[in-house]
Parts: sequence; structure tokens; C-alpha cells
Amino acid sequence: MTEVDPCLLKILVCPVTKGPLEYDRKAQELISCSAGLAYPIRNGIPIMLADEARIIEEKKATNSSKPKKTPR
Repeated sequence: MTEVDPCLLKILVCPVTKGPLEYDRKAQELISCSAGLAYPIRNGIPIMLADEARIIEEKKATNSSKPKKTPR
């Protein structure tokens, strides 16, 4: 696994929202929480194209642990 230059990580922003990115070293992705996208890192190079990004789902804390009732 090739590491990303830490200086590069400091200056990169989400191309969609221009917001900050979080580095997920294990998944080799840059996460934009505001856009709900994960940009892949291939061979140490961040691929900052929205078309290449994976859509991430926001986990909803409300009602996620409660079973849903079905109408009778």
C-alpha cells in the first residue's frame, strides 16, 4: 500500500463542496462527509473526480434500533 503525501492531504478539498476531507487509511479513501462521497486513492494518488467517488450512506441514529411495526 502506497502512502499519500501528508502535505497533499492538508491542501486537498472536496471538488463538489470545497469542504474538508477525512483520510481513511485502511480503505484508502478520502471522505467528504458534506458531499457523502468517498474518493479512492490508487497507488498513492487521490482520484478527485466525482464520477469516480463512491457514495457513502449516512447512518441514521434515530429509529435504527427500534423494530418497525407492520399494520394489521
